[in-house]
Amino acid sequence: MSGERIPPKGRGAGFNPPNRFDPRCHEVELETVQDDAEYLDSLRRPETEFLDDRSRTIVAENDSPDVGFEASINPYRGCEHGCIYCYARPTHEYLGMSAGIDFETKILVKRDAPALLRAALDAPRWRPRVLALSGVTDPYQPIERKLRLTRACLKVMAEYRQPVTIVTKNRLVARDVDILADLARHGAAGVFISITTLNPALAADLEPRTSRPSGRLAAIRALSEAGVPTGVMVAPVIPGLTDHEMPAILEAAARAGATAAGYVAVRLPMAVAPLFADWLERHHPDAKDKILDRIRSMHGGRLYDSRFGDRMRGEGPIADIIARVFKTSCRRLDLNLRPWPVSPAAFRRPEKPDAQMRLFE
Repeated sequence: MSGERIPPKGRGAGFNPPNRFDPRCHEVELETVQDDAEYLDSLRRPETEFLDDRSRTIVAENDSPDVGFEASINPYRGCEHGCIYCYARPTHEYLGMSAGIDFETKILVKRDAPALLRAALDAPRWRPRVLALSGVTDPYQPIERKLRLTRACLKVMAEYRQPVTIVTKNRLVARDVDILADLARHGAAGVFISITTLNPALAADLEPRTSRPSGRLAAIRALSEAGVPTGVMVAPVIPGLTDHEMPAILEAAARAGATAAGYVAVRLPMAVAPLFADWLERHHPDAKDKILDRIRSMHGGRLYDSRFGDRMRGEGPIADIIARVFKTSCRRLDLNLRPWPVSPAAFRRPEKPDAQMRLFE
C-alpha cells in the first residue's frame, strides 16, 4: 500500500510488506477507494481466513545448535496472535504471502496433524527424542479453542509416551492439563509460558490476540500445581522497552510455580524489521530511535544478525547487562536449579491387536 496507510484494528502489523520472493508488488492508492466505505472497512478490520494445509509429514527436523530441540511439530502456519516482533513472520513468504497482515490473517491449518504424527511415531525409522510443540507458530492460538488439533496431537503423544516441550503465550494450554499431567508422570512433558511484559496495555499492543500477562501466570500456576514441569521464557527481551521488566517477570513466574527460565533477545529478521519500526512509529514514536539503536548495538550495528549464538542473545554491553540480570535473578529465585526433566526414556509403541483378534471385536 503506498502513501497513507490504514493500520488494521486488533492486529499487530500495520501493513503488508512485499514478499521477497515475488518481483510483483500489489499496492493500493487510497485516493482511488476513498468513497468505497465497505472496502475501507475491510482494510481496517481484516477477517481471519483459515486455509487447509495438505502437508504429508508433520515432524520438522532442526540442526541449528542454538534452538534447543532436534524436532518439532506445528499444527498451524501463520499465527493469529499477531505479535509484531515474531521472528516466524517471514516463513509466510514461502507460501506466496506477506510477513505482515497476511501472517496473522491467513492461517494454514494441518487438519491431518494427529494422523501424521501417529504415522511418524509408528515408523520404524523413528528415533525417540523430545518434540517441540511448536517450533515456529503458537500451537494454542485462538483457533485451537475450536479445532483442538494440538490437544489431539497430545492425545497421540500420551499413547506413545512421546516426550514434548511446549512453548506458548496462551493460557489455553491449561485446558490440556489432564493430558500433560499424565505425560509428566512419565517424565515426558513440560511447558514454557512466554511472557514479554507484565504491563497489560503494552501486551495488548505488542501481542494483540494473546492472553494477557495475568492469564499466562495463571496457566503457570495451574500446570505446576498439577505436577507439570513449568518454566517461563522472558521473550523477547526488547532493550529500551521491556528489558527493565526481566526481574519482575521472573519473580512473578517463580511465585506462580515456575522452576525453570530462559530468555531470548528480540530478533528482527528480514521483513520483521520494517514491521517493527512501523509499530514503534505508531505506538512509541518518541522512543523509536532509542529502541532501534539499542537493538543495533546488540548486533554489530544491524537490526539482526543471523549468526548462531548471537541471534538469540546478542553481544556488547547491553546484551551483557541483560545476561547478568537474568543470571542474578534466577539465582535469587532458585530457578534452573535442576536440569529440564523431559526425556524420551519412557517412549513406547502401544501394542496393536492382531488382525484375527479384531474380527471378534
